[in-house]
Amino acid sequence: MAKIKIKKADVWIDMTPMSDVMVLLLTFFMLTSTFVKQEPVKVNTPGSVSEIKVPETNVLNILVGNDGKIFMSMDKTTDTQTALSSITDQFGISLTAAQQKAFLDDPMWGVPMQKLQAYLSLDKNTRPAELKNFGIPTDSVQGKTGDAAMSEFQLWVKAAHEANPDAKIAIKADERTPYKTVKKIMSELQDMNENRYYLITQYKKAED
Repeated sequence: MAKIKIKKADVWIDMTPMSDVMVLLLTFFMLTSTFVKQEPVKVNTPGSVSEIKVPETNVLNILVGNDGKIFMSMDKTTDTQTALSSITDQFGISLTAAQQKAFLDDPMWGVPMQKLQAYLSLDKNTRPAELKNFGIPTDSVQGKTGDAAMSEFQLWVKAAHEANPDAKIAIKADERTPYKTVKKIMSELQDMNENRYYLITQYKKAED
């Protein structure tokens, strides 16, 4: 008896709707995602039960490593450029266009003003490793404008607020950072009448 051959029909699936959904999801995540800036030092923040969230915009970030070194960043490039121009004028420092671009390309800054030009002249692949060895000084300096009692740290905070008066201060310190270092930062902010700021911590439940 002859076998009956069953004709096979090709199954065609329209993938257009799935492609549309994938594109929409990709677009959604690209528009809503917040990119985290690379930090010069790794910081493990202490835990707390506070649920207050730090704003995502108009923020002056102050990073404090476990060795006490201080670094800063702002979320808007225009504000960073304005603050840089202000503080270099105070110290009588003239940066080339390439050095200014190098400063803006770095995710954070934290080099003493007397070493800023030499640092910005380094290769971009070398700067991240070198930045870890510096940090913004908190010792009083004699600025060009006569702010004799202000430290470079205070001058940067002042320049940042002049660039963006709405900028909120957020301090992110390592859990092993010496208390005297954090206290020094708070004291310098208090001397400037900066009494409102965020302390970034890891959230944990009260029962933990």
